[in-house]
Amino acid sequence: MSHNNRISTPLLLLFPLLLAACSSTGIGAPTTQMQPCPSSPNCVSTDAANAKQQISPFKIKGSKTVAWKELQQQVDQLPRTQIITVTSHYLQAECRSALFGFVDDIEFLLREEQGTIAIRSAARTGYSDFGVNRKRIETLRAALVSRGVIE
Repeated sequence: MSHNNRISTPLLLLFPLLLAACSSTGIGAPTTQMQPCPSSPNCVSTDAANAKQQISPFKIKGSKTVAWKELQQQVDQLPRTQIITVTSHYLQAECRSALFGFVDDIEFLLREEQGTIAIRSAARTGYSDFGVNRKRIETLRAALVSRGVIE
């Protein structure tokens, strides 16, 4: 009986970890910094190093608590969007495209000391998003400005 075609047990145990690492979305509740954008042009972020991917944070007017709650309500009203995680300082949601159901991740981080809300919006797959992530954030910005909670 040949053992050459046999996969070792440690390798079998390692395989799920490798698979999970390859499918990571790069999201999660940050404490001060958002995850970096990939080099592809399908991401915008307050913390992006690339000028083309940078987007201004939301500058809070008045109560930070009121602005944070209003942001949650506005995100919840976005079409095909589901809030996944929300804490007192972090919000993560998934947005699906209408035609193919591609998923974009949007994240917000309340930076109370700065009076801002940091932003990251990125496509999970593909190369270009045709500006969809930037447009979504600017639509949210306009809604929050009209509600009087950000400048």
